[in-house]
Amino acid sequence: MLRDIFITPFADMIEAPDFFLQVLWEGLVSGVLYALIALGFVLIFRSSRIFNFAQGIMVVFAALTLVGLHAYGIPAWIAVALTLGVMFVLAVSIERIVLRPLVGQPDIILFMATIGITLFLIGGGEIIFGGENKVMITGELGIPTGDTVLEPQGGLLILQHLDITVVVVAVLLVAALLAFLNYTQMGRAIRALGDDHQAALSVGISLQTVWVLVWFIAGIIALVTGIAWGARAGVSFALEVIAFKALPVLMLGGLESITGAIIGGLMIGVLEKLFEIYWGQPLLGGNTETWFAFVLALIVLLFRPQGLFGERIIERV
Repeated sequence: MLRDIFITPFADMIEAPDFFLQVLWEGLVSGVLYALIALGFVLIFRSSRIFNFAQGIMVVFAALTLVGLHAYGIPAWIAVALTLGVMFVLAVSIERIVLRPLVGQPDIILFMATIGITLFLIGGGEIIFGGENKVMITGELGIPTGDTVLEPQGGLLILQHLDITVVVVAVLLVAALLAFLNYTQMGRAIRALGDDHQAALSVGISLQTVWVLVWFIAGIIALVTGIAWGARAGVSFALEVIAFKALPVLMLGGLESITGAIIGGLMIGVLEKLFEIYWGQPLLGGNTETWFAFVLALIVLLFRPQGLFGERIIERV
């Protein structure tokens, strides 16, 4: 038994390095998508101290809107632009109708408000677009769907062009987001709110403007993630469950750390895939990907409650 846990998996990795690389690549792609979803959570929490329970359904709603608009005969890239417009209207509506009246309320009230937003988007999405599964307009958007076959050390490594595109777009999106946060006035305002809420408000930073902006950015991230997951698994409300895999990423990386969201997402994606293939299937019958990330995050929280990249809280009495 101990041999199956500590020796056999690593021996298998060495004996079949091409398969090991294939598993790493697939885990990396999943990790990139987890990190994107986690970024939406982190941005909103840093700027408003609101844990946005609705981020998962925003991924679904954005993908449904895109597919739905195209079904009405709107060209694909115009549908993308219109979907971004819908996500902006959604951000403004959430700030005006939900968040602004609740300024100063306890955190739990704001959290419950995001649950209400989730239920509203689920009901609205089903009424407008229906509850049946839909196919992402991958070809219409010009997303490649072929594959590239490599032969490392005489082995076989298959890289789906869709996955390569997802990784490249995600890297560009994260780079653009970091540049925005570090080099623009509004980006610095978001960071200031995250660093010291009261001090930022005292120097005239508009809470309402920042809230609209971060919810819109979260909407952009949701659309990109929805397109990527939709192209891989179809567009349905089941994507919301996949989006909740970002929760252990947040626990692992820290609720306020953008770096933690990125590194945590990659770690979760790679480690859960490795565990599933080399330990889960041989020893536990498989399907460990549904719970491995949560168990890993729980172990980390036992030793570092603020996450690997969160700031350690020190209370002096």
